[in-house]
Amino acid sequence: MAEKLLMTALSPTMEEGTIVSWSKKVGDTIASGDAICEVETDKATMDYEAAQEGVLLKIIVNDGASAKVGEPIGIIGEEGEDIDDLVKEIETGAKTGEKTEKKAEEKTEDKAVESKASDAEKEDDSPKGGDAGSASAGSGDRVKASPLARKLADEKGLDLAGISGSGPGGRIVKRDLESAAAAGRGAPDRGVKAQFAAAGADESIPVTGKRAVIARRLAESKFSAPHYYLKLSAEMETVIEARNALNASRRGDKVSFNAFMIKFAAEALKRHPDVNASWQGDKIVRFGSIDIGLAVDLGGGLITPIVRNCGAKGVEQIDSELQELIEKVSKGSLKPEEYTGATFTISNLGSFGVEEFTAIINPPGAAILALGETRKQPVVRGDDELEIVPVMKMTLSCDHRVIDGAVGARFLAELKGLMENPYRLLF
Repeated sequence: MAEKLLMTALSPTMEEGTIVSWSKKVGDTIASGDAICEVETDKATMDYEAAQEGVLLKIIVNDGASAKVGEPIGIIGEEGEDIDDLVKEIETGAKTGEKTEKKAEEKTEDKAVESKASDAEKEDDSPKGGDAGSASAGSGDRVKASPLARKLADEKGLDLAGISGSGPGGRIVKRDLESAAAAGRGAPDRGVKAQFAAAGADESIPVTGKRAVIARRLAESKFSAPHYYLKLSAEMETVIEARNALNASRRGDKVSFNAFMIKFAAEALKRHPDVNASWQGDKIVRFGSIDIGLAVDLGGGLITPIVRNCGAKGVEQIDSELQELIEKVSKGSLKPEEYTGATFTISNLGSFGVEEFTAIINPPGAAILALGETRKQPVVRGDDELEIVPVMKMTLSCDHRVIDGAVGARFLAELKGLMENPYRLLF
């Protein structure tokens, strides 16, 4: 019996997915576990694996289109099976959903109109004959239009004077703008608007699922967790010497600077476990494993691949696992369990020449370490003599619900001490 292929949540925070490409075509036989299409989630591009067996009878959501979790993206069943009723059911459901959304938009729009109705009536009765929800026409007359309609007209470059309104009192509303745009009416005149267009038009960039989730999660973190910041500079000469010595002894790829910083941070967290913790509403959870995430730029957003149990690993093992994760990031094959649940996060913008910055905490962790560029600077020694040494500025963002100022300061001082004197890792 034919059944729907539904969009499933491929990551914990996924609400909508975009079909990048279908791996199967209509008529192909599908076995349980087969990758049938690639889906871009809020974090990465992942394979959609079929849970059913049968023949792909119809593709509902084509390449480049999106579907919310739980919505049908295709139909699977037996070869030659009649799916007309199922297709009608899906189409009816889609139309019902569109009508519901449209009614909600119109209701919001009507409320906006009603809120200005009395003012509009007063101005209509005045000698000027104006309207609170009107837009100026090129002839000097006034055109009645809702605030949303005026906004859409500006975005689409449409002239309201050439559009008929279907709202209360002939007011132009959203549906009028949509109809006019589809029919090619309301084209802008060649006057002032054309001059502005020649200087460069505004560009509206749709918010992808990935960017929307980043925005929501970081906004929640910033405005729910009381952030405070601690800054400290560390001399990097010993770290640079240690990394150079290790890389000189290796035949393979060089161990990254980030791997060293993850190792130092892990050791500091072992000594200060209160920082490796999370606010959970009615309790504070102190994590038993040190799982450190590294913020990686995807071009369209950040993702934090996580090296697990860093406290029990050496810098070479950390680097090996980190490189594998970054390779998966570049291919879009990172799994949800590989980028969710970091107990501590590091963000390094030093390669961009950034001297210092503050970062927003990545939940569920209670702290994030921001690393700047290593620069040579004059340092005053105990005998008041100046010495030029490489220095890096570090900023620790802390959740004050979990980490008190003194606790964060002790952790940062410990990290600095380990970096400047790596032999302390032996103690």
